[in-house]
Amino acid sequence: MAFGLAHRELEPRVPLRPGEGERFRLTSLEGLAALSLDALSSVAYGPEAIVLVLVAAGTGALTATLPITLVITFLLAVLVVSYGQVIAVHPDGGGAYAVAKADLGAVTSLLAAASLVVDYVLTVAVSLAAGADALASAFSGLADHKLAVCLAGLALLTAVNLRGVTESARALMLPTVLFVLAILGVVAAGLFRSHPAAVVGTAQHLDVSQGLGVLLVLKAFSSGCSALTGVEAIANAVPSFRTPRVRRAQRTELMLGALLGLMLVGLAVLIRRDHVAPRGGVTVLAQLTAGAYGTGWAYYATNLLVTLVLLLAANTSFGGLPVLMSLLARDHRLPHLFGLRAERPVYRYGVVALALLAVLLLVAVDADTHRLIPLFAIGVFIGFTLSQLGLVRHWATRRPARWRRRAVINGVGALLTTLAGLILLTTKFLEGAWVVVVAVPLLMLLFVRIERYYTLVAAELELGKVPAPPERGIPSLVIVPLGEVSRLAERAVSAALALGDEVVAVAVHADPDKSRALREAWDRWNPGIRLDIIDSPHRSLVRPMADYVRRASEGGRQVAVLIPEVEPRHRRYRILQNQRGVLLAATLRARTDVVVCMLPYRLSV
Repeated sequence: MAFGLAHRELEPRVPLRPGEGERFRLTSLEGLAALSLDALSSVAYGPEAIVLVLVAAGTGALTATLPITLVITFLLAVLVVSYGQVIAVHPDGGGAYAVAKADLGAVTSLLAAASLVVDYVLTVAVSLAAGADALASAFSGLADHKLAVCLAGLALLTAVNLRGVTESARALMLPTVLFVLAILGVVAAGLFRSHPAAVVGTAQHLDVSQGLGVLLVLKAFSSGCSALTGVEAIANAVPSFRTPRVRRAQRTELMLGALLGLMLVGLAVLIRRDHVAPRGGVTVLAQLTAGAYGTGWAYYATNLLVTLVLLLAANTSFGGLPVLMSLLARDHRLPHLFGLRAERPVYRYGVVALALLAVLLLVAVDADTHRLIPLFAIGVFIGFTLSQLGLVRHWATRRPARWRRRAVINGVGALLTTLAGLILLTTKFLEGAWVVVVAVPLLMLLFVRIERYYTLVAAELELGKVPAPPERGIPSLVIVPLGEVSRLAERAVSAALALGDEVVAVAVHADPDKSRALREAWDRWNPGIRLDIIDSPHRSLVRPMADYVRRASEGGRQVAVLIPEVEPRHRRYRILQNQRGVLLAATLRARTDVVVCMLPYRLSV
């Protein structure tokens, strides 16, 4: 799901940085293109998820597709109205995590954060898998290589986001408009045809295993609810809109609801009328496309367009999860490195984490969209419910004008999304939903343990308190590990003399002849400091040096170890340098409390 990052309002006299200012913010149409692809592209797999469940009762049961879709569309309408309220109350955006943290407390915010992490990862996996299905529908030779297609798409998205190349709303408008027109064209052309223009895919034997009962309808409903993902994205990114932001965001939310509802109902009408059942090698959407356009260029263009839009929908998570992880790191609930940004404005650790989790998920399910669907919507509906409950709490606490009517709207939304989430959980539990049930509490526990660790560290370091005055007059010793007399030795000794009261050079040698040669060279140089040579019969460098440093640090004086290190001009030559300095530094940090300094000597070659 797209996760909006609240932009700070700047004072008029403060110079704007590149990319800031009103002209860079979104209009309603640009917001629809930038923030709604995740929701709109769900028509590629939502209706098919319903069909795959209903067909277990035979092709006659496919007539239930339309009433189930109408119920989902009603739930969509409730969510659109409810998120209109979210936009008004939280114009700074922030998503379910920020809403839960503000209105429902710390524990509930952990639940929101965990569900969002699961949701973002599954958004990438489902979008890429569905995109591979659409591509294989057009080019059947790729049917056996869907996982490779997904991993290639994921690698492309990861590389682009690590480079910090952000998507432009104007660039997204063309594929969004073409996608919506293509799907609406499928509906319109399909309705005007008395029989399909073409039939694609291979016939499959349908195993009729049960009747059309309440349980089957509920399972189909829960599968179809995957089409509601991404509805909250606009509410998360209100600061990205031009003024008046709230009105523009609410208008965009209504446009999203209307377009998504129209496409879902239109496709469901065609599925019901033509009894469109699953066929081998193609998606249900590809069958409807062939039925409307035939198998000419329009068929291939539509499938390629669906693939592109699903790829762009997957990219929304790369804008959302790293930002969410940076917020969690700021709240001490994830390692602080997730809050670091590179020279480019990119949370690279978050991008890499998302890519690795998506790879594991895609490999685990072999890029099978329908194995991912049972996992997909549960995290989404947790976020839906928490956002609505947060607003109910907000209205009950603040009690503005007409607060009861608003509380009823959000209360009804919370009730419906809770019921839908419970239906999802109960009907899909054994099909994979248990993974989410296990993953979400584990993530919450992880957040709690990390936060507890940072709390203990802060207490021990007495962060926020005024420390005692620093101790003065403590004798200091700087130890310089050396191997031979050279320009590198001269640079290291000069730096050490500037750092401490006493400086000693230390060398470790296993060969007596080399030790003697070093002593003679040292005496000829005569830098004015002592040289200690440690004999090491076992040709070990790190352990004897660490033991020497540990003995020297006894007695209460401050000891620093200055390790000179050759740094080539080109990175490709770095592997040619020995890494003993790095190993020694790691050992000293692990075994002693001395100050460890690395002194780079930059080569010109």
